Amino acid sequence: MTNRTVPLPRSHSGKRPHAIYLAIGFPPAAKSSAYRLRETANQFVAQGWDVTVITIFQQAWEREYGLDHTLSEKVDPRVRVVELPLIREDLETDIRAFSEERSLDPAGWIKRLRKREQQAFPEPVFGGWRYELEKAVLRLHREHPADLLLASCAPYVNLAATWKLWEEHKVPYAVDFRDGWSLDVIGGGEAFTRDSVSGRWESKVLEQALAVWCVNDPIAGFYQERYPHLAERVHVVRNGYDEDSLPDISGRSPDPMAGLTFGYLGSVNFSPAFLESVLEAWRIARRDDPLLARSRFEVRGHIGAGAAREANRHMDLLKEAAVDGVSFGGPVPKAELAATYGSWDALVLMLVGGRFVTSGKVYEFMASGLPVLSAHDVDHDASNVLAGHPLWTGAVGLDPHRLAGSFVEAGRLALKATDADRAAARELARRFARPAVLAPAVRRLTELVRPTGAGAATPATTSSTGDARP
Repeated sequence: MTNRTVPLPRSHSGKRPHAIYLAIGFPPAAKSSAYRLRETANQFVAQGWDVTVITIFQQAWEREYGLDHTLSEKVDPRVRVVELPLIREDLETDIRAFSEERSLDPAGWIKRLRKREQQAFPEPVFGGWRYELEKAVLRLHREHPADLLLASCAPYVNLAATWKLWEEHKVPYAVDFRDGWSLDVIGGGEAFTRDSVSGRWESKVLEQALAVWCVNDPIAGFYQERYPHLAERVHVVRNGYDEDSLPDISGRSPDPMAGLTFGYLGSVNFSPAFLESVLEAWRIARRDDPLLARSRFEVRGHIGAGAAREANRHMDLLKEAAVDGVSFGGPVPKAELAATYGSWDALVLMLVGGRFVTSGKVYEFMASGLPVLSAHDVDHDASNVLAGHPLWTGAVGLDPHRLAGSFVEAGRLALKATDADRAAARELARRFARPAVLAPAVRRLTELVRPTGAGAATPATTSSTGDARP
């Protein structure tokens, strides 16, 4: 167990409440969840808490999706970060580190590994981390007694550590499910029954939770129906966007003769078939529309993890589409987001799933003030978020011919949009600024744990660095 920042002086104990935050994926992990985790920790500090974050060490992220140290720049310096030496064995790429068993039977080795992981906790890949997480929360509580534990899932093995601290010390806790556990957010059905091992774990932990956070109304509704006696504890705490990620949108005037630049930014976590549909739509649009024929389509973000990072079918498809003006530029560091958005004329929102999926990127895309082309199912929660956006093409599904029409429409919007249109789009998104979303949720937890509001700052206008905004 290592501390990445200097621990708070013990003299703070008793003056400020202490929150242990199970936040695997905290900066500098190059994960989409890192933004939510960072703002949550910052909001707790801004509202008068000492905060200890538990995550895993940086070598683990280097093996998976990589690191983005610019994400750490806006972590409040008062947040204490504890890194545990936990790592995914299956993502090891150095064959010199392989056991004989793994070398001779790699598929069998993975199968046996998954079985061992789920013996400790019913979650593949991460279940084996249970006991180290439990030991960590108990140790930190002994060092600096906790008034609250907040567990961010996934991984769901965090719930085991949450329960351990409750079982032994009755530390109140809340669960940030984000996408939910017993819900298949992609397929839309139940992921497991209430009488399964996973179901019994979920029921037991939620029974004592102060609050359960979900990222959208459909997911919250699922949990309210599944646990009706807990319905009042289930809250929608959406993802959001960071102001410093937004481009300058004043006075934009794309040159139609030079063509436009369309952009996608986010993890490429959809199937190759999905990507093929979007690229085919782009090809059709370029064939049929002179403006699109002169235009470009840039894809940025993470593709694959571990040994499959940028070495899979998605990369093959993007390389093949280079003749159609398609390029892949890799991940974008947090510090370069605004400049990247500022170099594009329209955004392509590629999302899997349906009514239970929102995606964090929809808020950033919405707030950019640029035209947004939806490449996702019509019945998708992103459509609810984007409703009323003056520069949105609408959702038409994934049929390439219909999507091609959306590409053409997005190009038209990029040329005709005025400063007033862009400002209206940004104003519509303002309610999803990350501090505005997370500050009230943290305030509610603070009031549940410390009803007097001791030490609380004014939360609703607190920025991600802990400074007040006008």
